Amino acid sequence: MLGAKKMDNSRSCHILGVRIDDVTFEETIATIQNYIQTGGFHQIVTVNPEFVMAAQTNEEFRDTINHSDLSLPDGIGIWWASRRMGTPVRQRVPGVDLVWRLAQLAHESGCRIFLLGAMPGVAERAAGKMTRAFPCAQFVGTFSGSPHSDQAEDILARVHAARPHILLVAFGAPTQDLWIARYAGQLAVPVCVGVGGSFDYIAGEQPMAPPFLRKVGLEWMFRLLTQPWRWRRMLALPRFAWQVLWSKRCD
Repeated sequence: MLGAKKMDNSRSCHILGVRIDDVTFEETIATIQNYIQTGGFHQIVTVNPEFVMAAQTNEEFRDTINHSDLSLPDGIGIWWASRRMGTPVRQRVPGVDLVWRLAQLAHESGCRIFLLGAMPGVAERAAGKMTRAFPCAQFVGTFSGSPHSDQAEDILARVHAARPHILLVAFGAPTQDLWIARYAGQLAVPVCVGVGGSFDYIAGEQPMAPPFLRKVGLEWMFRLLTQPWRWRRMLALPRFAWQVLWSKRCD
């Protein structure tokens, strides 16, 4: 099992200056269990190519990722880039799959989960769907909320009252990750994870890619076809690939 703090450098790689930890799914869950047992505060980020590209111009976001307790390799682009850079990660840990696995962990261990973010009603529907799959999972709170500072006091009060072991925040990146880091000292939650649009997919607000596309890492193509408004954000993918290839060439 990994320790209760950041992984050592031998188990991490850096892609365009952004730290990625080489962890399998099972190691991730074991680490989260360890974080819950040891207490304190631990921030987990789920990094995809869009994160890496945003971090090129957002120093605060880059520092948040690099100083997180666990930086997970989410997205086929990260898996590919780690190989191009000569420091391959062993496995992808996609955010949506992680949320489902944490629901299973809650079912099996009794740990408590709070869902924060997404549009009103989405977190409740996501919690309901996961509860049907894992009846003993304890979802002790859901709240759409907002990352704006004028809502922080209300959110913190709700989280403190619910006393979760795991706080899943779906404000979108980089907002969610910066929000977690900003309130780290006030949350009093052992594990906080930024999960992007995971609640939308679990609740059925957005369609999941078919299993065969997910298996080969083509979720991005399905997402572009079903959510064409994302095309501007998707421009980060070819830019990411080009910079990884150029960086490797210059080594």
